[in-house]
Amino acid sequence: MGRIRVGISGWTYSGWRGDFYPRGLAQKRELSYAAERMTSIEINGSFYSLQRPTSYAAWAAQTPEDFVFAVKGGRFITHMKKLAGVETALANFFASGVLALGPKLGPFLWQLPPNLGYDAARLADFFELLPRTTAAAADLAGRHDAKVPSDRALTTAAEPSRPLRHSLEVRHPSLAAPEAIALLREHDIALVVADTAGRWPLVEVVTSDFVYVRLHGDLELYTSGYTADALDRWAAKCRDWAAGGADVFVYFDNDAKGYAPYDALALIDRVGRPA
Repeated sequence: MGRIRVGISGWTYSGWRGDFYPRGLAQKRELSYAAERMTSIEINGSFYSLQRPTSYAAWAAQTPEDFVFAVKGGRFITHMKKLAGVETALANFFASGVLALGPKLGPFLWQLPPNLGYDAARLADFFELLPRTTAAAADLAGRHDAKVPSDRALTTAAEPSRPLRHSLEVRHPSLAAPEAIALLREHDIALVVADTAGRWPLVEVVTSDFVYVRLHGDLELYTSGYTADALDRWAAKCRDWAAGGADVFVYFDNDAKGYAPYDALALIDRVGRPA
């Protein structure tokens, strides 16, 4: 049996204060409050800018012992460079501190823009660059440039033999074609199961030993919650994937109106917590 972890994409949302977060809760306590109730959280600040080792270490310290973070890869790599010529950018990303999460470091999410279609050579080259162990990530981090100053670069791993997992969220229809799925499977990259209220491809194909699910909204992108029936269906899918031996990571990104944390808790009630 695989393990099912459920949480939210990010945790700092002003609209959640006085709602999911109790009135008067200090902002610095929001992560620990959410982590006590979830079983995983997706770090998405790393998508917008390089973070710092001190931040990753602080986030790890604020969460329960058996907790896992997913980390979203930088948009400079995925959206600006579009995966091409990104050796140094990847080195900077891994030097920015992700290894400070230690045993709480879970899968990486690489989200592609809607205008980036299937290019086998481009994808394969990118997949080959991705580190598959913490030791490989530390080695790659050591090749960072001045964008990450040496005095705040983390280029060592406390557990060098830990495997790393990678997932790809696609938004161009050509990336849901059989040849793209075959390439993902060949390189052991999980194809993200992304529910986007019909805007982008929803493909429920397992291409790795784990399944990464992002739930952006049932009927409206980012703004609609999930009904009890919809949550029952997703719970059944998660149990089926886990029964097949895959670890499952689910993140709710329907944050605009504050549905995400409540939907996550409702799904946890249905699938349980990892043993």
